[in-house]
Parts: sequence; structure tokens; C-alpha cells
Amino acid sequence: MTKHSIYGLTFDQLAEWLLERGHKKFRASQVWEWLYRKRVRSFADMEDVNKECVALLSEHFAIETMEVHTRQESSDGTNKFLFRLQDGNLIETVLMRHKYGLSVCVTTQVGCNIGCSFCASGLLAKSRDLTSGEIVEQVMKVQHFLDGRGNEEKVSHIVVMGIGEPFDNFVHLTNFLRIVIDHKGLAIGSRRITVSTSGLAKKIVEFADTDLQVNLAISLHAPNNDLRTQIMKINKAIPIEKLMEAVDYYLEKTRRRITLEYILLRGVNDRPEHALELAELIGDRRPLVNVNLIPYNPVDEHSQYQRSTQEAITGFYDTLKKQNVSVSVRLEHGADIDAACGQLRSKQMKRSGEAGSAAV
Repeated sequence: MTKHSIYGLTFDQLAEWLLERGHKKFRASQVWEWLYRKRVRSFADMEDVNKECVALLSEHFAIETMEVHTRQESSDGTNKFLFRLQDGNLIETVLMRHKYGLSVCVTTQVGCNIGCSFCASGLLAKSRDLTSGEIVEQVMKVQHFLDGRGNEEKVSHIVVMGIGEPFDNFVHLTNFLRIVIDHKGLAIGSRRITVSTSGLAKKIVEFADTDLQVNLAISLHAPNNDLRTQIMKINKAIPIEKLMEAVDYYLEKTRRRITLEYILLRGVNDRPEHALELAELIGDRRPLVNVNLIPYNPVDEHSQYQRSTQEAITGFYDTLKKQNVSVSVRLEHGADIDAACGQLRSKQMKRSGEAGSAAV
């Protein structure tokens, strides 16, 4: 029998589950501390939890449901993990080192159906959503890796920007966020978490209503419908006008800044006129919008796209600055390994001769 991950339960869900089976609520506090503060990897190591409770948990749940298939480490300290799930599927998770702390980029789906024309993640169609437990476990696996190095380092930030569209897995995503934010557990502050979406307008509105207070990033990548549809097929269903209506609702409801992600593709969307058009699109939203420019990591299967020149990147940045748009250029991590999201998984699938399946 395949057991569900214990990490998929919020504290309240765990407490209720134990209460229904005759255990006191304080047992949930004990178990939670062993999982997230002491970070044990076996129920048997929960020393002050009584044997009946340990046996019950062991019967119904697992602490570890995935294993490291491959790990790449960059000279800048970036670690890219390829995890094998219980069903044989492979997913990617990335640990990045910043001046402000250690950030983990998590995956929310096995494969992706959004089909952005530049992206390695969408080379294999989505086969299933990840459970909230599988998403949390990615963070815990990275933390266990850090614990094993003995440097007393802790994951401080999370970005939900790995393989898949997070808002296409909305229930498991929001459950995951509540688990990692909980002050009794990992206690990662909501403002240290960023969720990225390709622009599912209805879900952006729904996300605003959750009051989770985490950061939102939207993959825009073009300033007009014609160009965005060329780059991102989702724009056919959700054109920029509908997307920006949802953005306006989000800004009005939360009063929190959003990030517009803009990947720079040589000769496609990186000219000064594109920057001016983007500034016009942002309009009076300027105080609550930051544009994050992303230098492109080339993918073999998308050879039609090339990285913008440094001159073009600088010119785009300067043009936005002159239009009083808040703008930054994403720092690159793992340039000497398979840096693009989904690239390591895609290459592994090819080497295994199973590119038509998500399982290895």
C-alpha cells in the first residue's frame, strides 16, 4: 500500500486526525516538532511520542516518499536535485544561495501543460499534480541535505517556480503554503515566499482572497497580445486584458506589490519599443509593480530562441528606468549545470529512452 506523506497535513489537520483516533491534541504538537524542528526521518525516532501513536502514524503515513535520483552542484553553490517519486516520476527542486539566505525552488506538477514556447518544463506534458505532502517534502529533503553537511544552515526562502503551473494545482498549493508558513513548524515568513503563475486570471483573484500574504509573480514575457500569444499559448485563452483585470483585483484587495517576470529573447521581445510598450501597459500601477528581467538560458529543443545580448538587456533595463518603472535583472544561479527549469529532468528522460513517459 502506498502511504501518503505526513508532510501533507497542516497542524490542525494532524491534530484532528489524531483526536478522531483517540489521541490528545498535544500529540500533534509533539509530532510537529519532531518533523519540522528536530527533523527526524523515521517515526521510530520520535522518542517522547507513545508507542501506540507512533504505530498508528507508521501504519498510515510515510515521512520519506521520494529519493534523490541525481544531484548537480554548481560552482556558485546552487544544487539542483532530481527526485524520484513513489510512482517513478521525476521532479526537479533547486537550492540557491543568496546574500539574504538560502532559497528553495519547488515543483508543483509532474510535467506542465502551459506550453510556453521557450521553456524546458513543458517539453513533457503534465501527467499529474503533486500532493501538498510531495511539495513540502521537497523543502524537507533540501533541509535534510543541509543538515547532513553540518553547517547549521536553514532554508529561509521558498519560490514556487519549478516545473508546472502552481495555480493549476491550487488546493495542494495553498495547503503547502499554510504548512510551511506555520510558526510551529518551518516558520518561513509569508513575505519570504513567492508563487509564480503563467497568468491564470481566475486563480489570481481566488489567491487574492486567501489572504496568505505571500508574494506573487506573473510570467508576462511580452507587452502585447500578438507577441505574448507567439511566446505563450495560454494567452489565446487568457489575453493580457483579462490578465490585467485580475492583477488590478489582486492589487486592490491585497495592496501588495507584484512582480512581472519578463524573459528576454534575442530579437523577439527585447527591443526598446517593447520596453516602452511594457511601461505603457503597467501605467498607473507603477507603485505596486516590479519588472524582473530574466536572461534566457538556451534549451536545445527551443533553438529558435537565443539569449539577448548584454547590450539589449542593459538597454531594456534603462528604458524602463527612464519610464519610472521599478525593474531588476534576475541574478543567475547554476550557470555551469542544467540551469533552465526542467532541463535536468528532460535530459534524464532522454538518456533513459522514455521521453514519452513521465516515469523512469
